[in-house]
Amino acid sequence: MAKLMSLDDALSLTREEIVKNHKEYLNTALVQLQSLIDFTRNFVRAEGTKVWDDEGNEYLDFLGAYGALNLGHNPPKVMEALQKAWGKPNLLQAALSPLPAALAHNLAQVTPGNLKHTFFCNSGAEAVEGALKLVRIATGKEPVIYCKGAFHGKSFGALSVTGREKYQKPFAPLLHNFTSVPYDDLSALEEALAEVDAAAVILEPIQGEGGIITPSEGYLKGVRELCDKYKTYLIVDEVQTGFGRTGYMFACEKEGVVPDVLCVAKSLGGGVMPIGAYITTEELWHKAYGSVETCLLHTSTFGGNAMATAAGIAALEVIQEEELVQKTKENGEYFLSRLGELKEKYPIIRDVRGQGLMIGLEFEEPVKKGSLAEKLGGRLLNKLSGEYMGALVAGELLNKHHIITAYTLNNPNVIRLEPPLIVTREELDRVIEALEAVFESNSGIFSFALSSGKSMLGKVFKR
Repeated sequence: MAKLMSLDDALSLTREEIVKNHKEYLNTALVQLQSLIDFTRNFVRAEGTKVWDDEGNEYLDFLGAYGALNLGHNPPKVMEALQKAWGKPNLLQAALSPLPAALAHNLAQVTPGNLKHTFFCNSGAEAVEGALKLVRIATGKEPVIYCKGAFHGKSFGALSVTGREKYQKPFAPLLHNFTSVPYDDLSALEEALAEVDAAAVILEPIQGEGGIITPSEGYLKGVRELCDKYKTYLIVDEVQTGFGRTGYMFACEKEGVVPDVLCVAKSLGGGVMPIGAYITTEELWHKAYGSVETCLLHTSTFGGNAMATAAGIAALEVIQEEELVQKTKENGEYFLSRLGELKEKYPIIRDVRGQGLMIGLEFEEPVKKGSLAEKLGGRLLNKLSGEYMGALVAGELLNKHHIITAYTLNNPNVIRLEPPLIVTREELDRVIEALEAVFESNSGIFSFALSSGKSMLGKVFKR
């Protein structure tokens, strides 16, 4: 009989045992990367904006699972909803469950314009996959236009519209007839639309992994107008920006834009259950899946299961009842203002940008090519300090101030600040004070990068 580890065994593992099992049975190189900035702690409890490690230390979570924790860790109302759904049939395809029907109804009420029909799945990448298939079957067209710097997921279709070569190249050739254009460039988009008879344009209202890139005022509205002009569907990916994150229920609402397809996930599950979805118009849904012959062409075994949709129902109720959209708008304006003051004071900060509580801090690259600093630093040290400045700052915040952040995937010189929307002003101030302490104690960009880089190298060689 195989010797299996029980749940009690798993919950009692030490930090060293956890690291060992991850190295042996999961992603060895990822463990090495996380070890560089000490992201290997064993967290044993979580509530609201805070988590605690196995030594009793308290941490403030300003990463928020990349926008999945809009309600914080283990929100009580969502946990209560799961208890109510406990014991109901969770997966039963030979029936019509009331819970996905109720959640789909609620999504039709809170999403913009005439969006009505929902397809449930398990993640943001799956929502994007479903949206791409939807516009292809509805139009009979293959081409899709996406933006450089975009991140829509790493499954094959989603990766085909993810605008960073680092993730695409190892898996080439990807899906064909996909064209990229610069983000926030209406002229380039119109040129592409004039050349390609596209099924759809897909974009994020704010590019998350691209480095929290906010477009110019009027860009989203202009995209909508161009899609209408060229009779092309518009897919808006609000997996990270949705459900209040930007101070609007959905970021596209800032400019009154109604997409043809809206992709959501992350915080829809209340930070507890995995759930994704796309919502589309009645017209588009019926073009794609409106007949008995086509209604089962795209399905998901776990999509719309009772537990996940119960969590989604509760999550929307909390957002509405606690007025988190308005609170996020107000707290976001306050936080951006305080961060702007830091930018004026510390030249290490190149830019502060974002909307609501989706904020990016971009740092200067301290080591210039051909400089004396480059010669003194050494190749590996310069790479660590020059390309991963965000990781260095995140490491300082975690290890010295117990604040959890991380850099963005497509721009590692940017750290993201995406706390739960229930965050308090006092907690926002705590992060400001911690950042100021990091920059004060490491005066000079190069000295900070050099000292942090050496610390990271020390950890590499210890292992």
